[in-house]
Amino acid sequence: MTNVFNFDTKQFDTAQVDSMFFAPARAFAALSVDFTEKMVNAQLDATKAYADTNLAQLRKLVEVKDAEGLKSYLEGQQEVAKELTERLKGDAEKVTALQQEFAQESQKLTESSVKQAQESAEQATETATKAVKEAAPKAAK
Repeated sequence: MTNVFNFDTKQFDTAQVDSMFFAPARAFAALSVDFTEKMVNAQLDATKAYADTNLAQLRKLVEVKDAEGLKSYLEGQQEVAKELTERLKGDAEKVTALQQEFAQESQKLTESSVKQAQESAEQATETATKAVKEAAPKAAK
C-alpha cells in the first residue's frame, strides 16, 4: 500500500504550530502578567495611602493634651472619614477599570486567535485538497 499523503516530519511547519498555539498562549500570559502587575501596584498604592492616613491620625491623637485638643481631633475625624470614603470609591473605580480593560483585551486576543486558527485551517484544507488531487492520478496508476 502506497502512502498517498507523503508527510515528511522534517517539513513540518513549526511556525504554524507556534502561531496557532504558543503565540496566543504567550500573548494571554503577557496580558495576565501586566494585569496582575497593575492590580498589585493599585493595591500597594491604596495600602500605603490608608496606612499613611492612619499613622497621621495616630500622631494627631498622641499630640492631644487637653479637652480642646480632643475636641479638635474628633472634629477632624469626620473630614478624615470623608477623605477615606472618597479614596475607597476612587480605588474601587480604578480596579473596575483595570478589570474591564483586561476583559476587553482578553476578548480581542481570543477573537484574533480564533480568526488566525480559521485562516490556518482553511490553508491546511486547501493544501490537503491540492495534495489529494495531485496524488489521486498517481494512485490510480
